Amino acid sequence: MRALYEPYRQFFALPDVKAIVLFTVISRLPVAMMSFAMLMFLKQALGSFAQAGTVVGAYFIAMAVAAPVQGRLIDRFGPLWPLRITGVVQPLALLALMLSALTRPDLSDALVCAIIAGAFVTPITTLSRTLWRHRFDDGPDRRMAFAVDAVSIELNFTLGPALIALLLALGNPTWAFGTAVGFTALAVLTFLNSPGLKYWKHEPHAERHLLGPLTIAPLWLVFICNFGLTFSFGVLEVSYAAAATQAGWPAMGGALLAVNSVGSAIGGAVYGALHLRQPLERQYGAAMALLALMVAAHMLAPSIWWMLPASLVAGLLIAPALTAQTLMISRLAPPQYATEAFTWSSTFIVSGIGIGTAVAGWLIEKHGVRAAFAAGALTIAAGALLSLLMQSRAETVQDPAH
Repeated sequence: MRALYEPYRQFFALPDVKAIVLFTVISRLPVAMMSFAMLMFLKQALGSFAQAGTVVGAYFIAMAVAAPVQGRLIDRFGPLWPLRITGVVQPLALLALMLSALTRPDLSDALVCAIIAGAFVTPITTLSRTLWRHRFDDGPDRRMAFAVDAVSIELNFTLGPALIALLLALGNPTWAFGTAVGFTALAVLTFLNSPGLKYWKHEPHAERHLLGPLTIAPLWLVFICNFGLTFSFGVLEVSYAAAATQAGWPAMGGALLAVNSVGSAIGGAVYGALHLRQPLERQYGAAMALLALMVAAHMLAPSIWWMLPASLVAGLLIAPALTAQTLMISRLAPPQYATEAFTWSSTFIVSGIGIGTAVAGWLIEKHGVRAAFAAGALTIAAGALLSLLMQSRAETVQDPAH
């Protein structure tokens, strides 16, 4: 245990690290609250899960499309003005969504407000990752920083939905959504006071290409793997809910997701303390390959209860894979694309989760839960194979003979 504890003790003793972690955890909490709160509020206001899901989907699509634009603006002008603008527009758009749905429930009005809110989502998650890149040079401290970041995201996605669930139990969906909107406004104020912003570096006059980091072939490979990995997240979320419902224990769907998140947090914490000498691409590929096996193992579970250990072990591999992936992006992206590269990663993440959710729903409807788990496992396995190509490219670049 000491071998795991000591690196973290040293890491958190570094200047401003504790404060940066605290500020990012608090400021990212609304990200984990919003989709659940919005869905439940719109279900009540519009009277349909289908319409509510359509609006939430539009919110995420707008977020995915706008993220790279925000990233380029941040790389060009720094984080302050984009934060201030989105910190005003997004809460106002969400407030308009709430008021219009309460006074004159209409799908088209809700869609307009949701699209504006999604396009102006505050880029705090992306900025947090970029801050760690600026705070630490490539090395053990940066790896640990991204591991801590992955664990803190799991903490956010445990606390956020739990808070919304508590508000739904004690109050109603309007109170829950209103609270999420309030947290969204406060998040920007919190992040603007983070000591991490003093480490920010940007190159406003650096030469940039129209396609930005998309001109870098190795980054494309990482983004495609990113899509495959997060596709499986969407598959797991729907498949757990479906498997639990079919077993007559709907609440077990949430329990499986919670166990998966706990496993991810544990895996991320252990990975951050390790000093692995293998290339990042190999670490990433190994985590993806093992994760594919564990997702496939869900197909063999004789009952919903046997999915619990599979969910835990699968979770142990998620945060290490995401951390290695983040490290590769931070290494491959040049300084003028530091933030934009992470926003493109976010676009592939949101797209992967969304498409994975849709595909899993269709497969479950037509062929059953096992087919959905199989699709998730195959997609991750394809990402593991693609990581071998990434390693080959990295070795070619490093070999002077090439």
